[in-house]
Amino acid sequence: MEKLTAKEEEVMQVLWKMEQGYVKDMVPQFTDPPLHYNTVSTIVRNLEEKGYIGHRAYGNTHEYYPIITKEAYQNRFVLTKVVEQYFDSSYKNLVSYFAEKEKISADELREILAMIEQKK
Repeated sequence: MEKLTAKEEEVMQVLWKMEQGYVKDMVPQFTDPPLHYNTVSTIVRNLEEKGYIGHRAYGNTHEYYPIITKEAYQNRFVLTKVVEQYFDSSYKNLVSYFAEKEKISADELREILAMIEQKK
């Protein structure tokens, strides 16, 4: 699995949200800035070549669906990158940051600890 470009990530976000769809149904989702049908179609074909999406053919029409889940992509590229670049590769530093900024409560921390203990 390779890291996607910003535009490829945008298209994947739309497809993950839609769960499946045709290019013509994806195009209206891009409003800022709007993307042309041909642009979305090209990105979709690139994503398919990279193994991120698949399609079902109905004659000349293709319905696309994600092969890679949003969670798998986030775990591989998004979260790992953030932790490495901003928290010295330490999940402890990440959690500490949110605790210090009061973005996470003590109850939420206890819930996280309980989830960790259950996994052991």
